[in-house]
Amino acid sequence: MKKLSDKQRRIFNFVDRFLADRGYPPTIRDIQAGCNISSTSVVDYNLNILEREGHIRRHAEISRGIELLTRTRASESLVPVPVIGLIAAGEPIPVPDPDTWDVAAVSETLDVPRELTRGKDGVYALRVKGMSMVDALIHDGDVVLMQYVNAVENGEMAAVWLRSEKEATLKKVYLESDRIRLQPANSQMRPIYADPDNVEIQGRVIAVVRQIA
Repeated sequence: MKKLSDKQRRIFNFVDRFLADRGYPPTIRDIQAGCNISSTSVVDYNLNILEREGHIRRHAEISRGIELLTRTRASESLVPVPVIGLIAAGEPIPVPDPDTWDVAAVSETLDVPRELTRGKDGVYALRVKGMSMVDALIHDGDVVLMQYVNAVENGEMAAVWLRSEKEATLKKVYLESDRIRLQPANSQMRPIYADPDNVEIQGRVIAVVRQIA
């Protein structure tokens, strides 16, 4: 059986998850939105390949007429995570305003082992720029998996939005009386101190995907 392309595997995995979550198949438009594909015709083209290769059966007379015929190892072990931007592990750098981080509109997803997401909802990914977290084994070019939360425990690593500066940074967060310390994991770098009103937690780190190349 012909090996699936990345796009075909994403579509198959999406259909598999959609069926498991809702009990009925997705529409072509559901697949287009869920897999960030440019058009329904591209979805249809890849569904035809999946059918030809024996992975699915399509029932043209039914609006949600997609039936899975196989369960690939990839569909069982990988989940797609949206890569929504860049985060600084160093001095803060400008990133898109949090109100513009529309997961449905992202053009890139990263397939990661299911165990990395730990069954959590609201998981997204950020590419790391900088070396301030190297002692936490996070290097320039790595990808961090984040869970959307608006509060973290002392010492947890988080994506922090600095409202006044309109910048974001990746640091360990410590609440110290009337200020917040954003601590790098690099002995050569100094912490950032911020007023609590200037700090917005946008997610905690739950995993790191290492950039090998």
